[in-house]
Amino acid sequence: MRFGPWPRVAFPHSLSSFGAGDAGRWAFLQQIERYKVTTAMSQFVKDFYNAYPAREWERLDAPLCKIEFVSTLRLIDKYFPRQGRICDIGGGPGRYAIELIRRGYAVTLFDLSEEQVRLARVQLDNLGLSAEQLMVGDARDMSVLASESFDAALLMGPMYHIVEPAERAGVLRELVRILKPHGSSIVAYLNSWGIMRTGIVDLAHRYQDISTLRSMLNEHTFTGQSLSGFTECYWSTPEAALAEVEKADLKVVSYAGAEGFVGGMGPLLERLSADNPEAYANVVQVAAETCELEQYRDSTDHLHIVARKDWVS
Repeated sequence: MRFGPWPRVAFPHSLSSFGAGDAGRWAFLQQIERYKVTTAMSQFVKDFYNAYPAREWERLDAPLCKIEFVSTLRLIDKYFPRQGRICDIGGGPGRYAIELIRRGYAVTLFDLSEEQVRLARVQLDNLGLSAEQLMVGDARDMSVLASESFDAALLMGPMYHIVEPAERAGVLRELVRILKPHGSSIVAYLNSWGIMRTGIVDLAHRYQDISTLRSMLNEHTFTGQSLSGFTECYWSTPEAALAEVEKADLKVVSYAGAEGFVGGMGPLLERLSADNPEAYANVVQVAAETCELEQYRDSTDHLHIVARKDWVS
């Protein structure tokens, strides 16, 4: 499961329930008692992704999201081992799993949504590719996966749909458990600082209330259906996300802003890709190449942390 535009920018309708002057309502939503889950991640999340499997497949073709896709593949090529078993946790319809299989990895795709996994199977069959396993399951309980059985893993989606800090910590413990010693991972968060920047385009009228704008400097949790057009989610900050990963006994090797220097520029990229495809292709390439630079990585919608299990159990 991933976060991205339909079809305009990286969070087109997420905040449509908030109008100008509604900072009080915004603050109230932050204080709502968090929705409690037991054996499964929130049904809201599951229902959302079951309802839109094709849209999740297609979103990485959007001009801004394509940069996220290319930069993530660059991180994989740079930091993952050249061969081995990979677990794609929250892998949805399989866009990354397909690229990993093409690179020669044995891939297990593990996702909460039955419809996303079903679409992944169809896409793999259409391409004549095979995953090692396609599994429906909750990232907080990956007990069906053997300990120390993967050389690397993607954890992209669950960490911004699990709203309880203790449960996110549990997911990271599960990640550490299934990784082999010195196994690599990419852990994705939604970054409130980057979403703040993206909102300059889509949320300018809401920014008329300065307290709403200032509130986006901090973490946010949205439970149930409190966001119109999206589902239950957690927005982190770079500082909070890095601390959460490090607390799980993972060594942070690097981190990247997946959209690079074009974070928040969705409409401009749509225009550029249509009017000047060659220039757009160059922007995609350079944005991916520079996504780890300090001047860009803290201010994009998606924060991708490269972390390694540096100890032997």
